Amino acid sequence: MISVIIPTYNRASFLDEAIQSVLNQDYFVRNSSSSFEFLVIDDGSTDNTKEIVKSFGNKMKYHFQEHKGVSAARNLGLDLAQGDYIAFLDSDDLWKKEKISIQMSFMNAFPQAKVCYTEEIWIRRGVFVNPKKKHRKYSGWIFDRVLPLCLISLSSALFRREIFEETGKFDEELLVCEDYDFSIRLALKYPVYFLSKPLIIKRGGHPDQLSRKYWGMDRFRIEALEKALHLDLTPHQEMLVRQEIVRKCQILGSGFEKRNNKDEARKYLSLIDKHRPKKQGQKTEEK
Repeated sequence: MISVIIPTYNRASFLDEAIQSVLNQDYFVRNSSSSFEFLVIDDGSTDNTKEIVKSFGNKMKYHFQEHKGVSAARNLGLDLAQGDYIAFLDSDDLWKKEKISIQMSFMNAFPQAKVCYTEEIWIRRGVFVNPKKKHRKYSGWIFDRVLPLCLISLSSALFRREIFEETGKFDEELLVCEDYDFSIRLALKYPVYFLSKPLIIKRGGHPDQLSRKYWGMDRFRIEALEKALHLDLTPHQEMLVRQEIVRKCQILGSGFEKRNNKDEARKYLSLIDKHRPKKQGQKTEEK
């Protein structure tokens, strides 16, 4: 069984199309209803989200929770899901109709693969945009590639359920960048396979997008990177994490100085000395 989890919060204007893109999957059209389930996790919406979901009849399983954030919504979805495979779809994204078919063909052909993700089409405020070079996707053991930014879009991924038992679920303490935090833990434990065909459409630029809501997203990535230092890293992996913390702190410190926020600037500039990789012969600060 494949469990599709759609977390949503006050996105009624996007949700109808997102759900329809799931129902239009050729894989689901060809297979019996016992082969999949669709879960919509409403994270405390105050708009007409419930009515939109209910308009699809019993095809969608609707679950409401008090507003706790997207991580809590995804985690509830994982708790409720019965599938052997897990696919997430953010409510402002869309799937191409062949997404699940192509991914399931890959997973069946390579049973050792635990997760695969796909190329994306980006739309910002209704206009197609080209990803920058830094957004290039990679395949295999990509731990070093996920440290600079969130490389893996959850809407594009298909997971075997068991990986969540080892990596853990989503950090509900992080306001944003919870997908970045999860990607670090995932890429440390498993190779992540990239399918180069664009199979999802990411719609961005709207005011309620979390990446637009919070200035200085690297604040949350630094938090995730410091958490990563408590994982079972090799010395080389630890060095890579500390280097990335230093790089992000330099950017943030400079940004806060320009905004004349001296306290925040000092906070991040002080972290540079704490995490700067030591020269040979010097002791690295305890985790």
